[in-house]
Amino acid sequence: MRIEWIGCHPQHVAVLARWHHAEWGALYDDWTLPVATAELEDHTRRASLPTTLVLLDGDTLMGSVSLLMEDAPELQDRGSPWLASLFVSPEARGRGGGRHLVEAAVAHAAAQGVERLRLFTLWHEDFYSGLGWELEERAQLHGVPISIMGIVPARHVAESPPPSLPYPLQTTGTRA
Repeated sequence: MRIEWIGCHPQHVAVLARWHHAEWGALYDDWTLPVATAELEDHTRRASLPTTLVLLDGDTLMGSVSLLMEDAPELQDRGSPWLASLFVSPEARGRGGGRHLVEAAVAHAAAQGVERLRLFTLWHEDFYSGLGWELEERAQLHGVPISIMGIVPARHVAESPPPSLPYPLQTTGTRA
């Protein structure tokens, strides 16, 4: 498994957009499949924030994670940026890919000088807690209970460097 920028693999944008929209589309007003696709296409043009990392096994897409300046407009008063859209395909789950994606995103946020990174999750608070994220608050998004969590990327990377990831991430073909 390896992690690279979506800009190295724009052929996966359509699949990722379908995965993301199917998983989280109901949580957002006006977040259609074409909007999700356009956001990911925009991410192919940069490695700086906002961007998306993809998890690959050979040429097979296994998952992704994004770093966004805004995840949900209703949550923007909490600050930015946000880790978002962590998704591992069902057939690839249970092999550590989600952990690797989160660690890579946190390390990239640290390299970008992000002081605090946030996320929200509906079901996976324990997973993120196990990776060093701290619960900030419980809230609701469109009537759905969520947990808002945060991490200090530089401190986390210094305490728990991700040894098994291909650093620096592959950036061939992307623009910063």
